Amino acid sequence: MKILVIDDEVDIQYLFEQKFRKEIRNNEVEFVFAFTAEDAVKYMDIHNHEVILILTDINMPGMSGLELLKYFKKHYIDPSPKVILITAYSDDENYNLAMKHGAEDFLTKPIDFNHLKKKLKTIFI
Repeated sequence: MKILVIDDEVDIQYLFEQKFRKEIRNNEVEFVFAFTAEDAVKYMDIHNHEVILILTDINMPGMSGLELLKYFKKHYIDPSPKVILITAYSDDENYNLAMKHGAEDFLTKPIDFNHLKKKLKTIFI
């Protein structure tokens, strides 16, 4: 399972690689990281059929995670990637917008990685 993680905080890569160390080693999951929305779009233009899940921060400079969600759902239709939004702010407005535009889920920071692992199993089993 290839997952694209989009966050402007570079240290997120180390965190995911540590929390999913066993799953990465067992080839259960592969992470690809983009640190800007623009880099994520470029990556998806080439690898869109490889990525089956996108985890994106909402608050980023330039294009926000909500704008990315709308873009991905519009431009990658067959199949449309599953998108989970991540934010430091758990407000109803962002949650409702995320769900309205087709997000699979909405997680708050700090990420509960045990919850995320369970969520991945329910989405892809």
